[in-house]
Amino acid sequence: MATFYDFGINHQIVRAITEMGFEEATPIQEQTIPTLLAGKDVIGQAQTGTGKTAAFGIPLIEKMDVDAGTIQGLVLAPTRELAVQVAEELNKIGNLRGVKALPIYGGQDIVRQIKALKRKPQIIVATPGRFMDHMRRKTIKMNTIDMVILDEADEMLNMGFIEDIETILKEVPSERQTLLFSATMPKQIRGLAEKFMKPDAEVIVVKSVEITTANVEQEYMEVPESKKFDVLCRMLDIHSPTLAIVFGRTKRRVDEVAEALNKRGYGAEGLHGDINQNQRDRVIKKFKEGTVEVLVATDVAARGLDITGVTHVYNFDIPQDPESYVHRIGRTGRAGNKGLALTLVTPRELTHLKTIEKTSNRKITRRPVPTLAEAMEGQLRMTVESLLKTIDENDFQSYRMSAEQLLEETDSVTLLSAALKMLTKEPNDVPIKLTEEAPLRVKGFKSGGGRGKGKGKGSGGYGRGNKDRDRDRKGGSRGGQSKNSKVRVGASRKKK
Repeated sequence: MATFYDFGINHQIVRAITEMGFEEATPIQEQTIPTLLAGKDVIGQAQTGTGKTAAFGIPLIEKMDVDAGTIQGLVLAPTRELAVQVAEELNKIGNLRGVKALPIYGGQDIVRQIKALKRKPQIIVATPGRFMDHMRRKTIKMNTIDMVILDEADEMLNMGFIEDIETILKEVPSERQTLLFSATMPKQIRGLAEKFMKPDAEVIVVKSVEITTANVEQEYMEVPESKKFDVLCRMLDIHSPTLAIVFGRTKRRVDEVAEALNKRGYGAEGLHGDINQNQRDRVIKKFKEGTVEVLVATDVAARGLDITGVTHVYNFDIPQDPESYVHRIGRTGRAGNKGLALTLVTPRELTHLKTIEKTSNRKITRRPVPTLAEAMEGQLRMTVESLLKTIDENDFQSYRMSAEQLLEETDSVTLLSAALKMLTKEPNDVPIKLTEEAPLRVKGFKSGGGRGKGKGKGSGGYGRGNKDRDRDRKGGSRGGQSKNSKVRVGASRKKK
């Protein structure tokens, strides 16, 4: 494994990376950094959590002219969260060298962004819709951009941004260097690369199986729709996750599940496209700090989240396509840690689960639905562990006198049993009623097929604003599926 000293990059960048805690390059970094430094275009196929931001960020910052006072680098990302996260990491890498990255996204005051642009950042990290707003206003000069990165291109395709990306790339000088990162390579992404990248572009692939499933134990339970919430609560009691993400298919589902979890006594917050930016930031901050233990989210709302310490992922609703499944379970099992992904599947969705299993080339283990007694056992185990931890910490001297007095009146076994009963959280049976979702069904899937034609709400020009473009669509759904992987939600086409 190469170290960052081996790349011959600016010592200030190496120092910044070292201060961030990185010593050796990941496989995607080891392959991408030298290629980009050599001036070649790169097509990279890699998932989140592989270090791809640093893979393009290091050469991007290395190539910046800090004294030019112009925008020289552009990173396009599908969501606001990812844009902010990428900008933060680029600013850490470029801090000592004096390179600044500015995130630009919908939902933030554009006047505030225009003021920030006057401070002359070298790099812009933007969502496509808001970037086109600045193109229309001519608040960003395109003629000085000489490096463009498309991050998570397949997600931008699914969200309907493909035409926007083409419009943007047509305005950037043709002699630029271009990098495209995508977890999957559907036909339209390959076409985009052929149209806007150099013929000798280097193709770098990090196998998804190696980076998304190796440290993640994958399980499923067959559960009727009406029983899913009770089963989720039982699993939370049994697993006692440090941090958990629960994925729901729609915004309504996320709101209802988050509210229901709080009624049952779990600390939960919801995250989806109808939540304003300030509230989203607060939710993510609380989750990162562990103030809430469960984050309930739609697929698109959770894209770009890079939160360490997520121990469990629960697919309350089965994802629409195999790639979404890969992205979901990639939230856990990071940085060499173990993780668990549990999918709740209704009987009519079993065929769709087999499709996911076949595509990911990994068997998903069937588990029986736990009993109420097993849930109680899980809570008791957590109480005992907490009790033993307190003993190890030896921070209970002020209680010793009271304990000795109690032991004079009651035998130790009775006393300890009562303490365990009092401390153990008993399952909450507050009645919960969720709006039922129709099951997903898959028709005519062919393994290895593309992911969709991305017929979202993209515009052909940049004269229009992006009022809702940087948000997940109705219910966090993705724009279009390929004709070989048609997914329909029951027989209903009602608006969620």
